This record gives sequence, C-alpha cells and structure tokens, in this order.
Amino acid sequence: MEPQIIKSVETMQETAASLRQMGHTIGFVPTMGYLHQGHLRLVEVAKENCSKVVVSIFVNPTQFGPKEDFNRYPRDPEGDIIKLKEKDVDIVFMPEADDMYPEGFQTVISVKELTKGLCGASRPGHFDGVATVVCKLFNIVKPHIAVFGQKDYQQLTVISRMVRDLNMDVEIVGVPTVRESDGLAMSSRNSYLHPEERESARSLYGAILMAQRMVEKGERDVSYIIKELEGFILSHRHTRIDYVKIVDPDDLEELSEIKGDSLLAMAVYVGSTRLIDNSILKID
Repeated sequence: MEPQIIKSVETMQETAASLRQMGHTIGFVPTMGYLHQGHLRLVEVAKENCSKVVVSIFVNPTQFGPKEDFNRYPRDPEGDIIKLKEKDVDIVFMPEADDMYPEGFQTVISVKELTKGLCGASRPGHFDGVATVVCKLFNIVKPHIAVFGQKDYQQLTVISRMVRDLNMDVEIVGVPTVRESDGLAMSSRNSYLHPEERESARSLYGAILMAQRMVEKGERDVSYIIKELEGFILSHRHTRIDYVKIVDPDDLEELSEIKGDSLLAMAVYVGSTRLIDNSILKID
C-alpha cells in the first residue's frame, strides 16, 4: 500500500489528531532522508509498538553550521518513499522549510548541560537546532512513541532530557546501532566516502573493539585507553580526530577512571567526511 504523503504542517496536525481520536497509537521516526537499513530498523520498531507509523523526511537547516554540508547532504526522496512503502509505513511527512520555519520564527529550545561536550563542543548550536525541530515535529505528528538510533547517542540523550524536562507526552525508544558487514555504523554520510576512505573508516569500529578488549582485561585508566585508541585511528590513512572521549552514559561528563559502564564516543574525519560512532563499555 502506498504511504500517504503529507507536506503541510496543518494537514499533518489534523491527520494526527484524527488518528488519535480513532484510537490509533502513533509511532514516529524522524529522519533527514537518504534512508538506509538503520532507519528502516527504527521503522520496524515503531511498527512493532504502534498501529500507525509516521516517518518524517526533513533536512533541517537549523542544525547545520555555516561551514557544514547542508546543501551537499544526500537526498533521494523518491527512493526513500519506495523503501518506506516496502515497510508498510502509513504516512510520510515531508514539510517545506518555509512551513516549518515561517518568517519571524525566533524560538529555540536549548538543553544546556548535555550539549556542552562531544558533538556539542564541535558543532555549536547544532543541538539547539535538533531539539527545536524535534519539539516541533512532536507537536505536529503527536506521536505516542518516537524511535531514535543509539548511533547518535548524544542526540538520543538530549531528546530524552527535553521530553522529561518539558513533560512531553511521548515515549522515547532507543534502538541499537545497525552496522555494515565490516562494522561501520550505517550513516547517510557513508555515501561520501571514497573506497580508500571507506577502508580507513573501519578504524572507528576497530577502536570500539580495542577499547572493549582493554576494559575486559582490567584497564581502567581513561587517558591511557584514549591514547591507545587515538594512535590506532591515526595509523589509518585519511583520518583526523575530532574527539575520542569516555564519558558517563547518563550525564555525558568526561571520566578519568572507569568504575562502571561507560560510553566511548568518537567523532573522526575520514577525508572530508565527519563520522560518529559510540559504544557502551560494559563492566562485568
């Protein structure tokens, strides 16, 4: 069955309200399009939990910095709709930027502490853009459940905090990272990588495995672990490190010693492409 395509904010709000009145539960997957198997796994989780599924496709301009890749960001709306049809998605919401951000728009949501480090330090204002657009999407789509990938761990944490702080009536579900056969986390930006760069990009997953082995063998000194991981990543051609951090998985504060389950979070440029990856380092 063809999904219903909605482009108007007002129409989406009216449709969502009608679905709720009919007793449906709405599962929502917000995306920027150029869908891959990671996105489709989020759709599957939404379908498992709800009677109707809405997927948004919107490349949000407010979460890109002035020197970032908004215009270059890959887009394939026709291909996306075919993939969503195969997953029996009910509604695809594809708003225009002018409808989402009309003239005079001036409201911003800022989740302050959780966005100070990691990608928030490297991309000032990024998470303000993310939190604001997700808040707007929640108000438009009116979901019971919203599904996000754990690959964007900081984003998931920020959205979860926003929902708690603002008493939003939506359940946030995090889904484990979906990986390629070689371990590379699925990302729309993987399409930027040349073959040689793709080989170097595997260093991120290699660093995750390396860190897990070190922790399993009893290493607890964060500075030592990070030094070893950075050396490993930089031993691959085309790599340039933005950050490699080990932080508390709840408040994202940097750790000096591993005393419990911790989050390894990384952002690495491979060529001109910025990739992120992360993993919870578990202590038995």
